[in-house]
Amino acid sequence: MSRKAPLSLVIILGSMLFALFFGAGNLIFPPMLGQMAGENVWSANAGFLVTGVGLPLIAVAAFVFSGERDLRGLSSRVNPTFGLIFTVVLYLAIGPFFAMPRTGSVSFEIGVKPLLPAADSHHLALAVFTVLFFGVACLLSLNPTRIIDIVGRVLTPMKLTFIGVLVAAALLYPIANFGTPDPSYASHAFFKGFQEGYLTLDALAATIFGIIIVNALKDRGVTGRRSLMGACAKAILIAGVLLAFIYTSLAYMGASSVGKLGVLGNGADILAAVSSHYFGAYGSILLGLMITVACMTTSVGLITSCASFFHGLYPKLSYKKIAVALAAFSALVANIGLNGLIKVSVPVLMMLYPLVIALVLLTFLHPLFKGRNEVYQGTMLLTFLVSLFDGLKAAGFEIGAVERLFGEILPFHALGLGWLLPALVGGIGGALVARFTGRPQGLTARETPSEPSAKPTPSVRDGKGTSHGR
Repeated sequence: MSRKAPLSLVIILGSMLFALFFGAGNLIFPPMLGQMAGENVWSANAGFLVTGVGLPLIAVAAFVFSGERDLRGLSSRVNPTFGLIFTVVLYLAIGPFFAMPRTGSVSFEIGVKPLLPAADSHHLALAVFTVLFFGVACLLSLNPTRIIDIVGRVLTPMKLTFIGVLVAAALLYPIANFGTPDPSYASHAFFKGFQEGYLTLDALAATIFGIIIVNALKDRGVTGRRSLMGACAKAILIAGVLLAFIYTSLAYMGASSVGKLGVLGNGADILAAVSSHYFGAYGSILLGLMITVACMTTSVGLITSCASFFHGLYPKLSYKKIAVALAAFSALVANIGLNGLIKVSVPVLMMLYPLVIALVLLTFLHPLFKGRNEVYQGTMLLTFLVSLFDGLKAAGFEIGAVERLFGEILPFHALGLGWLLPALVGGIGGALVARFTGRPQGLTARETPSEPSAKPTPSVRDGKGTSHGR
């Protein structure tokens, strides 16, 4: 029989969800946004909160609402092959290719590099640090049954304490007045902030972190759909309030620092300068601890989730071996440096984020169009056609004829939202095709057969292939 989640568990899960989301990029992007936006910081921050807070948390809610067991099951509503490819790409993006290495490189850039005396020692120091960082993260991830205790009860309070000290100083004693907005934020600051929220990678990780929350509740006897949704909604609210407050505070910190500190190169430099301004020699130590703990919590969650998923695809490889391999590969990739990681990830994010947003919206609208596959397929196809060229443009491969065509026929294309109209047209077209071909409606999650071609995805509870997934 399903039981109601106690308030203490909901609070732990909410703080855990906050900790999983709030990692590397979440610390460095808001301060930079604040410096660049200047007097327009509030509108830019509002846009950032939409994609940096609202979208990830809505995606978690969409996963719970869908009733699916995992991300592959949710994305397979488009097509089983699409579901497999899309899920693998997302796990690689938030795992060993981008997000996991970034946790190590950001920790080094902010927590260690400022303390080093000579520039020529940085490469060796980065190599040593990343090995140690991912070694610890791997050890914490080898026992996935304890992720709730490790992240929710220990690391999150530590991280909130470190961050709270710096934020309190910035709010109580502002450094200077807001500066003049950078030209990129002089107009349409909201939409510029909207796109900056992509860089957090949180919406890509949302459904994966949703699996952790749902399995944690089920392990504690909360199994009823209504009870699960209620508990998840409360946990999401807690995480959302914390994230919005921290992001807004960091953006304010960046905006109020320009008058005295000047415009700095990146968010890591801003945090280091602000911390040094308030706390002097102790600022670097405080900041280093804050960054390392923040990034470690995210790294633990990502290793656990990715290792569980790939173990489900390849059961012959043990969860522990995959976790070790992911940590080792992430340590290697992290050595290309923070700027290199950001540069490589932007084009991929420009392609993936519109697909994630479209899938989330379709999940909530699923009952309206009775889950027909054609609606999913039409929406995702036309969304991808636009996002593909946006990604190529971000990578420096702009196709002039296509760019001009999109600029003429697609509303909001200049704002990075040109995919909205094609997504709507694709969905309507898919509905018409389904209607006139007379094909049966798509199966809902509850009606989906229990013998799919996909192998089961393991739960975070045991990491050994327990069938919490397809």
